[in-house]
Amino acid sequence: MPMPRWLGRVNKRVVNPRSIARGKRPVLTHVGRTSGTTYRTPLDAHPVDGGYLFILVYGSRSDWVRNVLAAGGARLKVDGREVELVAPRLIGQDEAFQALSDDVTRPPKLLRITEFLRADLRH
Repeated sequence: MPMPRWLGRVNKRVVNPRSIARGKRPVLTHVGRTSGTTYRTPLDAHPVDGGYLFILVYGSRSDWVRNVLAAGGARLKVDGREVELVAPRLIGQDEAFQALSDDVTRPPKLLRITEFLRADLRH
């Protein structure tokens, strides 16, 4: 069971703006699927072969996940550079853990996170 949705709403309105202002975390820029508004969401982005992997702490029903899937991509600012991500897709735990390097901490089993988002770098 992913984190409670109410906690995600608190993060969206309180924690995320502060995190973006600090400029230390990767920030995903994506477009709202119905509004067309551009959003910026700070996330943990894990580099994998040919792209990035995101651990879906709040599940695949999160707005940012649905936006990225609907748009078919997003931009990610990481380590001071911006990259374009394409072909986003939901993947399961087995595929995600195979793609992640050994130094990435796996989510605690207690959270029962089973969905991950993988996206490729545009070449």
